[in-house]
Amino acid sequence: MTSETITADAAGTWTLGDLTVNRIGFGAMRLTGSAAFHHGTPSDRGRSIAVLRRAIELGVDHIDTAAFYFSSLRSANEIINSALSPYPDGLLVAAKVGPFRDYAGEWGTSARPEDLRGHVEENLRQLGRDHLDLVYLRRMRQDSITEHFGALADLRDKGLIRHLGISDVEPRHLAEAQAVAPVVSVQNRFGLGSGNPATDEVLRICGEQGIAFVPFFAIAGEAGSQGATADHDEKVLAVARAHGASPAQIRLAWTLAQGPHVLAIPGTGNPDHLAENIAAGALRLTDEELHTLDSLHHKAG
Repeated sequence: MTSETITADAAGTWTLGDLTVNRIGFGAMRLTGSAAFHHGTPSDRGRSIAVLRRAIELGVDHIDTAAFYFSSLRSANEIINSALSPYPDGLLVAAKVGPFRDYAGEWGTSARPEDLRGHVEENLRQLGRDHLDLVYLRRMRQDSITEHFGALADLRDKGLIRHLGISDVEPRHLAEAQAVAPVVSVQNRFGLGSGNPATDEVLRICGEQGIAFVPFFAIAGEAGSQGATADHDEKVLAVARAHGASPAQIRLAWTLAQGPHVLAIPGTGNPDHLAENIAAGALRLTDEELHTLDSLHHKAG
């Protein structure tokens, strides 16, 4: 398939709260290097800025980032600020809070509820904004998220945050959060080869309630933060050949086919991969192909 002429609106749209975005967005994790965080080598800053600007040209209006997305030389938020400020109208910038990395890049103690304002303000400073469109509370193994989510709800009431989401959660955590404040989006690890019954249930509940479901590592699979997987099942390869597409595009197309409320945020520092990821939103898999790929997902679970 031809990628360069396909824009993000080919995947359709979804509304998070009062903000309508194209279902294909952009994840900023890979802007900082050849792999996420301290893995790999730092990226070329100019190339990363060019990738972001090209994403906007191709219709991306949803960027997912975090202050803890940085390598030894690069900060995803700083790159976003440099590339896109002043920010175009209609661009939704989402950030995650909860995890913490020190200046050396080492993971520290995850945030207490009283720490979350500092996490939000750090994202605001780095991005050069006075509010964040969407903030996810990333659950860090705590059994209950009520107190942490309540702290973010207070910041929303103060005008620092527009909408709230949660990440890495089970159905019970969604119910906990909703008892505190509206949840417009849930972000869990999800994709072919990463089956998790609790996440499958969250996906279903979100669809029923009109909540966006935004999976991460949909392309990376088991490789996770190290980058996109190169380990593709022959069934995935066969579907890719039938569409003249890459296996990564098939993984994204399958993810989007899980429901109109499912959004994708593939990340890359490569302009060619960017165009391919966005073009995946135009792929339409047959019922037979979906059934075949569904069987791989259920097998993984």
